[in-house]
Amino acid sequence: MTSASPSVVVFGSLHYDIMVYGPARPRKGETVTGSSWHPKCGGKGGNQALSAAKAGVSSHMVGAVADDDFGRALTGNLALGNVDHRFVKTVAGVGSGMSVAIFDGQGDYGAVIVSGSNLALGQSDVDAAREVFAGGGVLVLQNEVPDPANVAAARAMKEAGGQVVLNAAPARLLSDDLAELVDIVVVNAIEAEQLAQVPVVDSLAGALAAARRLAERFPVVVVTAGGEGVACATKNGEAFSIAAVKVDVVSTHGAGDEFTGVLAAELARGRDIRSALVSANRAAAVLVSTPRTS
Repeated sequence: MTSASPSVVVFGSLHYDIMVYGPARPRKGETVTGSSWHPKCGGKGGNQALSAAKAGVSSHMVGAVADDDFGRALTGNLALGNVDHRFVKTVAGVGSGMSVAIFDGQGDYGAVIVSGSNLALGQSDVDAAREVFAGGGVLVLQNEVPDPANVAAARAMKEAGGQVVLNAAPARLLSDDLAELVDIVVVNAIEAEQLAQVPVVDSLAGALAAARRLAERFPVVVVTAGGEGVACATKNGEAFSIAAVKVDVVSTHGAGDEFTGVLAAELARGRDIRSALVSANRAAAVLVSTPRTS
């Protein structure tokens, strides 16, 4: 669907991230001496909304924070990134979502998230934000908020005539109600392995095989394979892959969110899936090769 004013609605998570850097990620029972740390406003939803706005479309965030320093930092960061955050509510009795990400010397990372206020999202938040769903466009969902909340948001966007993109991360069992409403599923290699129940996805060929398997259930499936590239398969039998743009990697953190946000922005402009994936692939490459300033 192409609208007069391309818009992306992101319904989902906001986390205040603590980024820790060291020579390696600790094994069980091990303490590793790190070199530095810094805070970063994140959450898959927040990151994707900011990426869509940076890509030049109208970006709206529907989410939840707490009345704490983390929550104020998160909403302030959305404002700085020109994301409409009128429908990010403040909840009591729980902390804002947060995470700790530990990076190794090669720029790879592992993370622990605490969902906090993100678990308070539900039908009432969709109802409150009806005006941003009404124009159609593209809705982006993730698995960092409750499944019933995602179902409610997806129904609202489908009723408005828009597309629903699910970044099924972290991997979890999806309800039939949600699966039936999704137009495009985006997963990384590990998530594809879990959802498609296939062997290790460590190549473009493996990503394409996983995408084909998942396309038996979803209209369009996108599997990102890190430095290898991205594969796509559709329920009608189309399948293709796009090689990664070769860059020197500084950090992979946030690459998937940048990819998904730009993909949504391109789809909102009316681009076909292949063209949208080329742009998203390029944007992710720029992100992972750019030194962070904060």
